[in-house]
Amino acid sequence: MARAGSGRGHSRDDVARTALDILDEYGLPDLTMRRLAAALDVQPSALYWHFPNKQSLLAELSDRIVAETASVGSDLGWAARTVGEASAFRAALLSHRDGAEVVASTFALGLGSSLVRDRLAAAIEAGGFDDSTAQRATTALLHFILGHVLHEQQRNQYDDMGVRGGEAATADDETSGSDFAFGIELLVGGLRALADD
Repeated sequence: MARAGSGRGHSRDDVARTALDILDEYGLPDLTMRRLAAALDVQPSALYWHFPNKQSLLAELSDRIVAETASVGSDLGWAARTVGEASAFRAALLSHRDGAEVVASTFALGLGSSLVRDRLAAAIEAGGFDDSTAQRATTALLHFILGHVLHEQQRNQYDDMGVRGGEAATADDETSGSDFAFGIELLVGGLRALADD
């Protein structure tokens, strides 16, 4: 990986962008503060000027990944809007190696952007659901999305290492998107049934 800059005067943005590049190229296990410092041509201790610990750096990367979630039009019906928000979030997670793991670990600690949570909740609330139901449904959707994409990304890594045969990898690639859509529709269908009660 090319070194970013002269090693002096890096901004918080420089550090985060370089960390995201390392994540994409090498994966989360190899995103170490030492590797990041080497890429920036600084001592590891210099990184703590911008991020007090690795988890705060990962929270920043999580926010950047979440921010890439495409906007879904609010003119759609609540169900279509909810499905669209879920699919847009999946696409953002898949656009970065180990994206789901980074975001899931940040969410688990109560850190990071609430952008996706807020969008999903707003979509569900547009269906006339009360705040408590919308929040609980949003949590269920987030758990499904993160878990599904985490599984996809782990499987892709095993395929890259040649652990599984080519036929299994091809079959999984073809069904992964449809399995995701089925799961989201199942959850949205449950909300529809709840609304009809």
